Amino acid sequence: MTGKITRSDAEWRAQLSDLAYRVTRQHGTERAGSHPGFPEGPGTFTCTCCGAPLFDKAAKYESGSGWPSFFRPVEDAPLEAVIDNSHGMTRTEIRCARCEAHLGHVFPDGPAPTGLRYCINGVALDFQPED
Repeated sequence: MTGKITRSDAEWRAQLSDLAYRVTRQHGTERAGSHPGFPEGPGTFTCTCCGAPLFDKAAKYESGSGWPSFFRPVEDAPLEAVIDNSHGMTRTEIRCARCEAHLGHVFPDGPAPTGLRYCINGVALDFQPED
């Protein structure tokens, strides 16, 4: 997948649920532990806004944070890191570079082999099971 995706605010609102819109387009956060989860089995997590592949299910792990966590993105995932100084903290925000959706944050406290924890809002992801 290549190329930027741009839509009007009205188009994003029509495409997304209220919560997905608030999280992905307005840089919100879903409540910890509120996402119902994803189906079992192998597959790929994609951006709920544009469908870009982001994370493989094999990289998902239970971090105890209350949000889906991954130790690495898929190869060539269209992710961009942006410094986020909101809420009196300095964090690294993760966005989809294709559609500029806010996905979550990345922290340097994850497991091997990367030591990273991509802490992603479940509502910002869709799960595509392997065939």
